[in-house]
Amino acid sequence: MTESPKSPESPKSPEAPKTTAARKSPEACGQPGPGTETTTADRAWLAVACQLATQCPPSPTELSAGAVIVADDGTELARGCSRRRDPHDHAEEAALAQLVSDDPRLSEATLYSSLEPCAERPSRPRPCAQLIREAGIRRVVVGRREPGADGAGRLESDGITVIELPEYADAAKSPNRHLL
Repeated sequence: MTESPKSPESPKSPEAPKTTAARKSPEACGQPGPGTETTTADRAWLAVACQLATQCPPSPTELSAGAVIVADDGTELARGCSRRRDPHDHAEEAALAQLVSDDPRLSEATLYSSLEPCAERPSRPRPCAQLIREAGIRRVVVGRREPGADGAGRLESDGITVIELPEYADAAKSPNRHLL
């Protein structure tokens, strides 16, 4: 069953409770790679993030992205996609909002995002790169960097490892063909 997009007049969906619960994803299990090394699991988790991007409510002007946060033992902590609960939500923001901020697993977690996290954002006080840094995540894997976005540069300047897997660029671009 496909969820229909909410109109701006519709009430927002109830907010999901923040949790420290975890689950193994049936789509992709395995441990993220250490540091700049990549594993088969990194590719599988990024594929999940790219698939989530196809589930975003449509927008004629905004990019669609998917994000998954995975603990170092391969346990999925959270997932999100653009505009799921609010027309201004970004995927990374939606995934992070599901977790308690002091979850100790975040410091060893990897965030997988179909698109590079934003570095600047007029619709929110903090861009996704800042939210990722504040959460303590130390590793980010993306399918496609955005020209001029520099979210990866901001993360790297904060000591966060950013890995681009260009073989996922087409999958990341696919739900955004009308804008890219």
